[in-house]
Amino acid sequence: MLLFRWLILLLLLAAVVSFMFYAGTGQARFKRWGLIILKWTLIAAFGFFGVLILERIA
Repeated sequence: MLLFRWLILLLLLAAVVSFMFYAGTGQARFKRWGLIILKWTLIAAFGFFGVLILERIA
């Protein structure tokens, strides 16, 4: 569980770094990578917390 939280944190950090590269260089590929990383990080986080909620209910 702790590993998954760190993984989500590191992926969010990677998205922020990618957006910073986009702001610094203006290259659209960094923005695209940042959005892809952010999207999949949020999907994984919602799935993880959904499983935690279902465990509490059951």
